[in-house]
Amino acid sequence: MAKHKVQYEFSMHCLSEILYEYLASAEGLGEWFADEVVERGDDFFFTWGNSPEEKATLVRYKAENFVRFRWEEDEGTKNYFEMTIVIDDITDDLALIVTDFCEEGEEDENRLYWENLIENLQIKLGAA
Repeated sequence: MAKHKVQYEFSMHCLSEILYEYLASAEGLGEWFADEVVERGDDFFFTWGNSPEEKATLVRYKAENFVRFRWEEDEGTKNYFEMTIVIDDITDDLALIVTDFCEEGEEDENRLYWENLIENLQIKLGAA
């Protein structure tokens, strides 16, 4: 079954430079996204508990702006997950936009997954 794109926006109260480090580095991702993250070139290896390691490749990025990863299982597809930092021109409010792909009927579960992850990130950053 084909996955479809979903997008979520989270308000963040922190500096964009610090947030980017939590999105783009193995050390930063290991603080909130997974139990352990190892980076080898453009490949990131994620571990949660006793589950087998999962590989994602950094396929695009723009420093201080966004990162896009593709899970190994999604290679050969247009599926990815992306985290983009957006700063409002007028208010200077900072938001994190998450783009992901999920299967039909899994939207609520996917949203809850990202809400929990971003809550962990906000706690780490003191950005809640």
